[in-house]
Amino acid sequence: MSTATSASQQQDPGGLQRGTNFGWSLGMVLRRWHEYVEVALQELPHASRGYHILAVVVHEDVPTQSALATRLVIDRSVMTYLIDDLEAAGLIERQRDPRDRRARRIVATELGRQALAAAEERVAHAEDQVLRGLPEEQRGLFRDAVERAAEHIVAATPETDPCLAVARVFPQPEVTPGL
Repeated sequence: MSTATSASQQQDPGGLQRGTNFGWSLGMVLRRWHEYVEVALQELPHASRGYHILAVVVHEDVPTQSALATRLVIDRSVMTYLIDDLEAAGLIERQRDPRDRRARRIVATELGRQALAAAEERVAHAEDQVLRGLPEEQRGLFRDAVERAAEHIVAATPETDPCLAVARVFPQPEVTPGL
């Protein structure tokens, strides 16, 4: 038996053999990402949840509050409280949908757009900290590869709900009205 170890079988700092525990590696990256991003977003109402809502409202065309809840896999009654708090902070507003007066569209305010731009910079910095173990040129490759893998999973199985898997690992506290 050779004493030489291939690069893919070297011991990692956690004592595991590299190449043998992909799930553990992903879990560690996700856990650290969540920790850093929650700190980076603590100024936003509901931190990462508020950030994801703002990002979808600004960058995507989600027509209604109900569709936003579906898109982000957030219970509709919880979404109401989240939207209330973002609206109270002046980051979004509810507008009547001109096609359906019963429906409300969620629209970012100028303050909301500015807050999202600042939050996106903080998230990018947090992600760089999470990935600081990789050479800088590999960080973009890692992000691209993970995005392609996720897009492939969603395309192959659109019913897959990645948010539920994350929620099981990082349960969110229940939202209480007025908090």
